[in-house]
Amino acid sequence: MENEVREFIQTNYILTDDHAELGADQSLMDLGVIDSTGVFALIDFIEETYGITIDDDEILPDNLDSISRICAFVQRKKA
Repeated sequence: MENEVREFIQTNYILTDDHAELGADQSLMDLGVIDSTGVFALIDFIEETYGITIDDDEILPDNLDSISRICAFVQRKKA
């Protein structure tokens, strides 16, 4: 799952050389990789890829702000 999420981010968002080795725990928002608009594309990807629905109250940095948080969130939703 981590590789799928990383590939989606690398394919769909502009990454600078500083982000070439994007760590799983690095904040996507703090690095400027994803902005508030980009979160919606990420949500679409997660819902379509993993067959889950993300409720409005779940759109939080705790769930979506790093690759590892995204993976943990999806695993919780699928459990």
